[in-house]
Amino acid sequence: PDRPAGRGRGLAPSPVKLEAVARGIPVYQPESLKDEAAQQQLRDLQPDLMVVVAYGLILPKAVLTIPTHGCWNVHASLLPRWRGAAPIQRAIQAGDATTGVCLMQMEAGLDTGPVLLHQELPIAATDTGGQLHDKLAELGAQVLSDGLGLLRAGIKPIARPQPEQGVTYAHKLDKAEARLDWAQDADA
Repeated sequence: PDRPAGRGRGLAPSPVKLEAVARGIPVYQPESLKDEAAQQQLRDLQPDLMVVVAYGLILPKAVLTIPTHGCWNVHASLLPRWRGAAPIQRAIQAGDATTGVCLMQMEAGLDTGPVLLHQELPIAATDTGGQLHDKLAELGAQVLSDGLGLLRAGIKPIARPQPEQGVTYAHKLDKAEARLDWAQDADA
């Protein structure tokens, strides 16, 4: 739903909503997808596919089964590394040399579904969280486009289960983490 923004804290639409409205695409903004009425609204649309990008909540099982081809998530890490809320920042914080984007089939767990497509991206020593976000956003759009292209051609991407080894969680950032510990080395 629209959120308060700006100095006046007035309700403001997201850029995605603005683009959809400009293109004449109906926009639905339920407070929660746990609500039966919201789920029925989705069923009534008879979607072939639902795509999630930068959505911070887990979709209910009932929602995951509505689209013919299920729900896809564009996730900014090479799963199973950095499941969760802050994969970009955690990759930089951990000193990872590479990251990437995964297009995954959603299931009930947090970023646990099988990976359909992925692309790697090196992390430059000078990349900030914002710069890496922008690079991964472009790469994510390409990976999603590739997946949609396959589906349009009648080819469902192969769902490869994530390995059980190498699972890490990218917990939400906390304000306390912004404090510098001058006893650590410069990289940290």
